[in-house]
Amino acid sequence: MTAKAKIWAFVTTAGIGGLGVFLWAALSYRPHDLFRFFCYLALAGMASRMKVRLPGVTGTMSVNFVFILLGVLEMDRLETLAIGCFAGLLQCIWNANKRPSFQQIVFNVGSMAVAIQASFSVYHFIHDVPLHISGPLPLALSAAVLFVANTLPVAMIISATEGKPLRKLWSECYFWAFPCYLVGAGVSGLFDAISHAWGWQSTLLVLPLVYWIYHSYRLYLERLEREKTHAEEMSKLHLRTIEALALAIDAKDHTTQEHLSRVQVYAMEIGKDMGLNENELEALRAASLLHDIGKLAVPEHIIAKPGRLTPEEFDKMKIHPLVGAEILERVQFPYPVVPIVRSHHEKWDGSGYPQGLRGEEIPIGARILSVVDCLDALASDRQYRRALPLDEAMEAIVLDAGKSFDPKVVGLLQRRYLELEQKARNERMDVHRISKNVKIERGAAPDAGFESDAPPHRPAGLEFLTTIASAREEVQTLFELTKELGSSLRLDETLCFLDVRLKRIVPYDAIAIYAIRDGKLLPEFVNGENARLLSALEIPMGEGLSGWVAQNNMSIVNGNPSVEPGYLNDPTVFSTLRSALAVPLESPQGVVGVLAIYSREKDSFTRDQLRVVQAISHKLAMAMENALKFRQAEKSATTDSLTGLPNARSLFLHLDAELARCKREETPLSILVCDLDGFKQVNDKYGHLAGNQVLQTVAQELRDSCRAYDYVARMGGDEFVVVLPSQRSGSLRAKIDRFVAVVEETGRRLCPLADLSLSVGEAAYPTDGLDAEQLLGEADRKMYKTKEVHRAALRVRPEKLEAAHLSLTIQ
Repeated sequence: MTAKAKIWAFVTTAGIGGLGVFLWAALSYRPHDLFRFFCYLALAGMASRMKVRLPGVTGTMSVNFVFILLGVLEMDRLETLAIGCFAGLLQCIWNANKRPSFQQIVFNVGSMAVAIQASFSVYHFIHDVPLHISGPLPLALSAAVLFVANTLPVAMIISATEGKPLRKLWSECYFWAFPCYLVGAGVSGLFDAISHAWGWQSTLLVLPLVYWIYHSYRLYLERLEREKTHAEEMSKLHLRTIEALALAIDAKDHTTQEHLSRVQVYAMEIGKDMGLNENELEALRAASLLHDIGKLAVPEHIIAKPGRLTPEEFDKMKIHPLVGAEILERVQFPYPVVPIVRSHHEKWDGSGYPQGLRGEEIPIGARILSVVDCLDALASDRQYRRALPLDEAMEAIVLDAGKSFDPKVVGLLQRRYLELEQKARNERMDVHRISKNVKIERGAAPDAGFESDAPPHRPAGLEFLTTIASAREEVQTLFELTKELGSSLRLDETLCFLDVRLKRIVPYDAIAIYAIRDGKLLPEFVNGENARLLSALEIPMGEGLSGWVAQNNMSIVNGNPSVEPGYLNDPTVFSTLRSALAVPLESPQGVVGVLAIYSREKDSFTRDQLRVVQAISHKLAMAMENALKFRQAEKSATTDSLTGLPNARSLFLHLDAELARCKREETPLSILVCDLDGFKQVNDKYGHLAGNQVLQTVAQELRDSCRAYDYVARMGGDEFVVVLPSQRSGSLRAKIDRFVAVVEETGRRLCPLADLSLSVGEAAYPTDGLDAEQLLGEADRKMYKTKEVHRAALRVRPEKLEAAHLSLTIQ
């Protein structure tokens, strides 16, 4: 039955029951003293204003029960019903924060009538039947029945409406009022005795006493509310402390808050399905966030390693459940968090660690946590592999049921994992010893396995011959490598030679050599499979496989190439490479790069092959560092430092090579010599820094205005040379005009007071000369003729220049 159906059933039952009670009371009504009835009715109406809000639920309670019990003692059934229901109706609608609905009014009045009928009947039954029960006991029983019949239906409908457990709701929110009902019974008995002694009018003095009961009510509830608020604040503080600890784990383990949140949602829902009590659920909630806190004692390079762990590294990793339990024991949680954290790496078949527990020896919270944590880990990107689709991750969990995981927990998760994933997406100390140096004996291997060190398969009969031949080939190749590395200052030549020789002794499908520049690893040499993808990588230090190797100066065997930045977060990029061996290239000045070789086979490399690569890594690092320095020096010798264009030396080398090609292929060549007119005015009026900016801008504009294979160089000062292969002199006019236009636009934008322009002279091969000197001389002569024309034009318009200067000065 749905909650809405339950509510309608409650309302209908209460309404019909209340109506029946009134009809039955009306049939047997015998009026006695109507004036007293109306006085009591008025007093009950005033008392209904004295109401208090119940803690933890949407409801109120008043002291009307005193007048109901007084009516039970002194008045007719119908009159008592009228007093109680009238006061209950006023309590419902008077000063209410929210106007009650018709269904709420029907339920409140009907359930009140039924409760009054039960209380009235119990009291008069005890009096009418000769049970020899006298004194205050009948009135106390009547008050108890009134309390139960009045509060229990209200608790039931609130439980159905707000989804709270009925027993807990009634005991925590209503049962505290039971002593007040007993006090009210005593007050009613006292005034009944006074009424018999001095007349019913004396009972009008009951109102001050009722107010005293109401005031006691209110003070008691205010204290409860303060204690409840304090408890909630402490609970929130507790939760924030747990979250802060979880963030500390996040900083060390490189997981995400989303991971912790998903694990918590999964674990709590599975815990509820398995019938865990409240304490166990709270323990599971905390352990979901804190289960990996012991990783604070594990070195970060092991936690962040983007490859399989060595046995020594795994020994260090295995201490984290024990250390986590020791840390959390100091917190003294009021629920069993520590056993869950200590046992969350135990396995159903007893092969886990640190204690080797099996089956139901493992705490139920740890069994739940290990399953949901593993599922989310498989479905998330990690340092050593890419995420699996959720369905595939769930299949892997099912295959391990009965071995690593509790089959019952796996069965519950298998039925609900899609629903729980959607729910997770919708949601968001004293010094003590930490066991950093202990060794855990349990645990055969990490889930990702150990680094493989199995030698390649060899025919049994020829094993010793193969070993001798391999050793001889290794020695010879290493000798050749160490001899030749560094013999060339050309980096490409050095790395090509390395690729050819290294592949003889360490087979691989691809090689990449990265150099460190500006905090990133950039590929200097790439060859083999997926070369185009590897060439496009830019790997930040510390990220991915190669970034981790460079930052930690440690090698990796059989790491996963797909975790490199550029693969990991781009599902459209797919690598056929399945294993990698990467070593840092360390020179005396530090790590300068990373050598990575890749294979299409999983676990393709051995630690013996790592030894071979490490043997040449230092020599390669020094050769690479020298080659990079030579490249920088060579670039400085042939490049103009201000504009980044080739300098005069580079121009003559390039021009000689181009002329040789033109002679061989009988193709034309054009040369433009360009000189800035008015550049001296720029320096005089704006300073040399502005002049440098003009030169840089003009250089960039000239380069952007040329074809990809044209050549722009700076001869010196404000003079530039443009080499235009396959360009005939007759088609140069448009290009020259474009050069002039972009220079004049640069002048107007950067230095409006200087009349900046460009003089261009042209020369064509073979018409104007056959070598570089002849062509440059002819182009230079024509350029000076153009410059004279520009100077003559400037002399005839000095007034215009002076007016422009005056105008700009006034502004």
